[in-house]
Amino acid sequence: HILLAVVNMTHSLTEINSLTEDEFVLLFGSIYEKTPSIAQQTWISCPFKSLTDLHEHMVDVVNHLSNDDKLKLIRSHPDLGSRMKMSSESVNEQSSLGLDRLTPDEYKQFQQINDEYKQKFGIPFICAVKHHKTREAILRAYEERLKHDTIDKEIEQALIEINQIAKFRLMDLVQE
Repeated sequence: HILLAVVNMTHSLTEINSLTEDEFVLLFGSIYEKTPSIAQQTWISCPFKSLTDLHEHMVDVVNHLSNDDKLKLIRSHPDLGSRMKMSSESVNEQSSLGLDRLTPDEYKQFQQINDEYKQKFGIPFICAVKHHKTREAILRAYEERLKHDTIDKEIEQALIEINQIAKFRLMDLVQE
């Protein structure tokens, strides 16, 4: 399928349902940060009735990951406002709120919250950036989540955020 040469365009469900496993993984392997195995395991459930059906199958794969694999998935996400190398999807998502153009003071603030959060929970602070209208909204979400007293609650929330990020990424690739 030549359509896979253009990963940054939308594809119909008919096209998606006709993909080979390798093509499916090529197209959807980056939906979950650095975890193409989720797309690979999801392909088994083909054909999909809708974008929602495809997303629900991916979420089901995530829900059935071992605890260690869930932590690997969470830890594969970059820090918010980071200047480190990250996936093009993460770059686009973070740049949508200007997290790639932070002032030195804002950069320092985001680095502090990333460090504080990781120190408390041992995982990066993950939020579906497209849900937030401003950087301040992200900071408020961080303040709220930092109040959680157990890592279990934060792992649960991180997976909710990751699944929402995946939904946004699918919406960019799938036309219904």
